Amino acid sequence: MDNGVSAGSTASTSTLGNIALGLTLLAFGGHTGVIDGVSAANSVSLAMYVGGAALFLLGLLEYRGGNGFNGTAFAGLGIFWFTWAKGAGASVSDEAAGTFLVLFAMLALTLTVAAASGLFSQGVYGLLTLSLVLLAIGSFMDSGGLAKAGGWVAAVSGLLAWYGATAALAHWPMAVGKSRRGAVAAS
Repeated sequence: MDNGVSAGSTASTSTLGNIALGLTLLAFGGHTGVIDGVSAANSVSLAMYVGGAALFLLGLLEYRGGNGFNGTAFAGLGIFWFTWAKGAGASVSDEAAGTFLVLFAMLALTLTVAAASGLFSQGVYGLLTLSLVLLAIGSFMDSGGLAKAGGWVAAVSGLLAWYGATAALAHWPMAVGKSRRGAVAAS
């Protein structure tokens, strides 16, 4: 950690928030069926506590630190994950589940458009938007194939969020550009 970054700073809460978002999205990617016997329902505890409670708390800390974007992103997505986890296994109609996903896809779309930190954040939130839309349509149409595609997109979004947080902690490159010798280099 940088000497200029205190434990309660928005830089550290942003990094932790992105790790929490990444891990939750990776677990939510259980829709993919890649690991035999693991489904999205297996991620309920992680979604409730890491994606829900922790992200919501980190969102409040971001607001307190003056970062309205991350405050909105983390608190809003914390509400999504907590609500999703509490409703998992409940008997709701496919239309109600699809509507829930559409509403939070709208939040994810807002975050995609408002991401000021560039293409990296827009990629995370854009993929999350696409994932939620695919899952919503899959719910409306009772399509396991669309749910699986939505899970894959969520997993890729989770990997991107996780990489971004890890790169911030490890001071890895986040942008790719051309070096003077013509090789691809981090900038």
